[in-house]
Amino acid sequence: MNTYYVYIMASNNNEVLYIGSTNDLLRRVYEHKNHLVEGFTKRYNATKLVYFEETNDINVAGEREKKLKNRHRAYKIRLIEKGNPEWRDLAEDFW
Repeated sequence: MNTYYVYIMASNNNEVLYIGSTNDLLRRVYEHKNHLVEGFTKRYNATKLVYFEETNDINVAGEREKKLKNRHRAYKIRLIEKGNPEWRDLAEDFW
């Protein structure tokens, strides 16, 4: 059974949020942290994993990513702070 993730990366000052989805969260976070991916997270230094959720359905992950991207910033902040009120880098728990 495969696992898919929807995640939120933040800049160090928490001003910038990036939402993505992947089937390999550790690899993807590593890529963001080391600026191996051209684009938004590299440009805005969004390297802190502040939220993630998992599912076994790729379609659910894709739909959830789209829904989160369309939500207002305040909703995203509430979602993050519900499970991570200090905005810790959750990737530190993996390495």
